[in-house]
Amino acid sequence: QVQLVESGGGLVQAGGSLRLSCAASGRTLSGYVMGWFRQAPGKEREFVAAISRSFGRTYYADFVKERFTISRDNAKNTVYLQMNSLKPEDTAVYYCAADLFTTAQAMGAPGKSLGSWGQGTQVTVSS
Repeated sequence: QVQLVESGGGLVQAGGSLRLSCAASGRTLSGYVMGWFRQAPGKEREFVAAISRSFGRTYYADFVKERFTISRDNAKNTVYLQMNSLKPEDTAVYYCAADLFTTAQAMGAPGKSLGSWGQGTQVTVSS
């Protein structure tokens, strides 16, 4: 199993930006599809973005398109989520996930079980 540790969360005003990082240890990330999810208080966890193992194909939830960008640096064993134009409704705990067997396109499918999760990082956007 790969271990994932998120960082980069914090408090930001609406319209601001944050970059989240997900650092992996235990295994190289190059064989994993990587994704970001989030969970707001009182809500279910939801898919945010995913990136394929190679070629860097990316997929996004509709509510973050053109505001968020997922990327990966396999040499650094790290995945990033650049978040721009943040809104108060983006407030949530953001989780990184990794899976060997899914595709990036399918990572956000409802009820999908994924191999590894990080502990999450809090993002709070004030109005």
